[in-house]
Amino acid sequence: MSTEGKSIAFATPASSGVTGTTLASSAQASAPAKKQDDAKSLNLTEHMLSIEEVAAKYSVAINEAKPADSQGLSAAEAAKRLAENGPNALSPPKKRHPFLRFLDILTGLFNIMLIVSGIAAYILLAIDYNDNIQNTYLGAILIGVAFMNAGIEFYQQQKSAAILESFLNLIPSQCYVIRDSQTQQINAKELVLGDVVVIRSGDKIPADVLVIGSTELKVDNSSLTGEADPQERSKKNSHNNPLEATNLAFNGTLAVVGNGYGIVVRTGDNTVIGQIASLTANEERRESPMTVEIEQFVKLIASVAGVVAIVFFIIALTAKGQSVSQALNFAIGTFVSFVPEGLPATVTMLLTIAAARMAKRQVLCKDLQGVETLGAITLLATDKTGTLTRNQMTVTYVWTGLKLYFAQNLAEGTDDAKICVPFEYKDSDATDELIHIATLNPTAKFTSNEGPIATREVLGDATEAGLVRFAASNLPTYDEAQNAFPKVFEIPFNSSNKWAMTIHKKKHANGSLVLYIKGAPERVLKLCSSIHDGQQAIPLTTEHNAKFEEMYTMFASKGHRVLAFAYLPLPGNEFSEDFEFSKDPVNYPTQNLTFLGLTSLEDPPKHGVREAVGKARAAGIRVMMVTGDHPLTAEAIGRKINIMLTDTKAEIAKKRGVPESEVPESEVNAIVIHGDSIDGLTDAHWDNIFDKEEIIFARTSPKHKLDIVKRAQAHGHIVGVTGDGVNDSPALKKADLGIAMNISGSDVSKEAAAMILIDDNFASTIAGIEEGRLIFQNLKKSIQYTITHTMPEVFANLFYIIVPLPLPLSSILILVVDLGFELFIALSYAYDVSENPAGLMKLLPRKPVTPMSVERLNRRRALDREERIARLGVEAGDLEEDPHSLSKWTKFSRGFAKLFTKRYWSETFEKTEDEILIDGDVLLYAYVEAGTIQTIGCLVCYFFAMWWHKQIYPADAVKNAAKWGVDPFVTSRNVTITAEDQTSALAFGQSAFYLALMIQQCFNHFVCKARLGYPIGSFMFKNIYSFLGILLGGGFSMVIVYAPPFNVAFLTEWHLTPYVWLIAALFGVFLYAYSFVRVAIKKRLAPVRYTDDIPGLQMFPTRWSTSGK
Repeated sequence: MSTEGKSIAFATPASSGVTGTTLASSAQASAPAKKQDDAKSLNLTEHMLSIEEVAAKYSVAINEAKPADSQGLSAAEAAKRLAENGPNALSPPKKRHPFLRFLDILTGLFNIMLIVSGIAAYILLAIDYNDNIQNTYLGAILIGVAFMNAGIEFYQQQKSAAILESFLNLIPSQCYVIRDSQTQQINAKELVLGDVVVIRSGDKIPADVLVIGSTELKVDNSSLTGEADPQERSKKNSHNNPLEATNLAFNGTLAVVGNGYGIVVRTGDNTVIGQIASLTANEERRESPMTVEIEQFVKLIASVAGVVAIVFFIIALTAKGQSVSQALNFAIGTFVSFVPEGLPATVTMLLTIAAARMAKRQVLCKDLQGVETLGAITLLATDKTGTLTRNQMTVTYVWTGLKLYFAQNLAEGTDDAKICVPFEYKDSDATDELIHIATLNPTAKFTSNEGPIATREVLGDATEAGLVRFAASNLPTYDEAQNAFPKVFEIPFNSSNKWAMTIHKKKHANGSLVLYIKGAPERVLKLCSSIHDGQQAIPLTTEHNAKFEEMYTMFASKGHRVLAFAYLPLPGNEFSEDFEFSKDPVNYPTQNLTFLGLTSLEDPPKHGVREAVGKARAAGIRVMMVTGDHPLTAEAIGRKINIMLTDTKAEIAKKRGVPESEVPESEVNAIVIHGDSIDGLTDAHWDNIFDKEEIIFARTSPKHKLDIVKRAQAHGHIVGVTGDGVNDSPALKKADLGIAMNISGSDVSKEAAAMILIDDNFASTIAGIEEGRLIFQNLKKSIQYTITHTMPEVFANLFYIIVPLPLPLSSILILVVDLGFELFIALSYAYDVSENPAGLMKLLPRKPVTPMSVERLNRRRALDREERIARLGVEAGDLEEDPHSLSKWTKFSRGFAKLFTKRYWSETFEKTEDEILIDGDVLLYAYVEAGTIQTIGCLVCYFFAMWWHKQIYPADAVKNAAKWGVDPFVTSRNVTITAEDQTSALAFGQSAFYLALMIQQCFNHFVCKARLGYPIGSFMFKNIYSFLGILLGGGFSMVIVYAPPFNVAFLTEWHLTPYVWLIAALFGVFLYAYSFVRVAIKKRLAPVRYTDDIPGLQMFPTRWSTSGK
């Protein structure tokens, strides 16, 4: 569904266009105009008004000079506005009534076929009760199976929905407002336009507010914009774009430090977060690849079954002279034999078992189809902050005492190990002094001193929180330091100074006070005249300045945030221990400080992310970063975690010393695109982008993320999207598989996603992909096994008319095949292990995107366009038809009509690189090869049983089939067979046919376990449920045949000789031996394809994967 013309678009800060490419050159010209349009579309203009104008607009009394003394709204006025405008809450997504959802499932094509067949069986029963007595059971079973299939799927959907509800934030949030000149705590839902909100450090902003006063207020907008850095908020503003306005704080963002006051200007669905949620509500997810493939298979089977049933109904009625009742009964039997009734239940239950197994690997599936979709994705678009990274600033490099240190675990053999040494606070006087600055100068504090330092919550700015964790991890006396060296004076960080200063009581050789400063490197360096060399302070020289520039440039180029540190021991003869410092007039020194060094901080990747991304890429999946953060930061992180390994066009041009225009696109495999350029990209630009293996989109808005997903899908990709923020939710909803975070994820993102990472660990996604690939293999094995028995059932009915034969297998026995032993054995595939665990993630994606696939997709789109023009007119040619807007009948009728077109069959049998669930290889094996072998085996057992028990030879059966069970006849051996003997012989024959099918299927079960090689190896016997399934399925079949009470309902015969078992087993052994020949031929003609190795992948434990999540 297109988002054009909707009331929301989100702008991002201006910057460069596309890093490493010239794609955006044409787009950048239109970027300023586009940004203005984006700002207007937010319908948020209060940031451009004065505080007095906003107060007047919302009729609220405030005190701009002292916001705390504001009168605010009266309680009566607030109640009136609440009644008029409704609560400050997002409208819940529209949910279809459970009964209607059950009906949607029940009215699927497969279930409709079963219900119609069941109703037809009862109609026949009403016409001729005595001859159709078995239809009492047949009709009930067919209709019951339809309801069972729907019930199982519906139950799983309800169960997933209930689990999701438990993950959503159900605790009502509270906030502080000023009403009637009193500060009071209320439920955030009760906020109204014009309320004066009190914002404290650590509070979640309860609505969109205009800041009317603040003290060092900073907010974390990462869930909204993807921007990792906390943003300053005050009553001053110079930006037109509301998302960049410094006097607006948005609903759902977090006040990380400072405090303030604001007037509520938007509530509920009108907030920015609400408008993003509306984008999500207007998007629909495509049907999963497996759903499409099974639907196509069902249509094909239904069409073939229907045509065959009708043709043979006519033959039975005319050529064979049967009554309408008999012919229709035969037609139903033929139809039932073609349709694998247990397939939907098998698929649903296999996916359910796989979903339960994935939950143990910390992946919750809201939608069962998502289990398999995860294994099919070809492109994984992931957010950075909070998804790939920890959303926790961490000190990485420290340069002090003219020496470079590494502050994390230093892995041997890495580039860092060659230039750095591990940080030790006792390494020199400089390291000791720097760790004390990191301890004493920040205003951030732990909320608790319990638990591991890495997981403790810190109240304060993200950068200072990183310093606090660094200091606490390295200074043993951290907890006592604040009391040991009390603060006597402080100048907080501000935008004019760009540094923060504290003075502490800390004795030294010349006095009792020490001044500490941290801040912007260039500003701090200007305050210094000396530098610490590790032993003492020495004069600052040009060589020192050059080294400073070298380190600063190195840290900044990695996308790190860089802070400088300096100190000054205050002389006791000028500054006594009880000296009173003041800001006005200034009586503290700001010159001749000693420069201590630099630290760099980054938001590091989560544990295992690098290896997880590498594993995905090795599996042929493109991993693409889509973030709201700065391009340099995004690229720096991307290069650490295997997303980007090769040079961009800009880097190649720089190395060659040539302009970018002289670098051929064919030599470029990496690209970084700035969000400002996205709106102006042409189709050719998008094609060029998705031709690259390594892609990063930076400074993107929610609308951009949505557009990227749509473009990737249009390119033929099966797209997975991971994210945790509100800004990710539209893309999560539109993607083939949206994956949200449980712990850090917003409720909006969880609602939009189809899957949730319970532990927020990106590596769990890759574990899920592996599980998804395994379940696809197991589903394919199960379906191949399940449909193999179809041909013996079909031939049994066809031979009944064509040869003719006494009916070898009744409709009721067909059903107890499909819904009896077959279910037990087919379900056991869910627990199969991989044939080749190492090779599973080296297989190509089952629908790889290649130049051939893109060309094929474009050709089919052109044909779709021509068909739309023919159906709706020229003006409809360029309109994309929304499949979700079509009725079920329209979809069915169009789909059914396609079966009779040349295009459908040419596309169905067109050679592609895709591997589908039910492909030609599966159908060839099931319907032709194994199906034929099993049919012969079943017929041999059928004839043997009739001969063994009643001395009826095959020729006798064929000769007298037309009036079987009506009149006596004499066999070729001059034996008279009465009508009762004929009925008994048929019971023996049908029982033998039924048991032979079961026994051969037991052998086929092990044959189908091997998809990639020969059916031999330890993997064949690791699944204990295979043997349990055979035991239960075999026991079920034996009860049907050998338990006399069941002989009445199923017309079986408990006296059947066990010799039949031996004959069936011999055919099973033959089928098993044949499979080896088949695999040998396949290996020569169509070997299994694996992905090529990717040079440069870093797949070894690093500081990130060894230091926790």
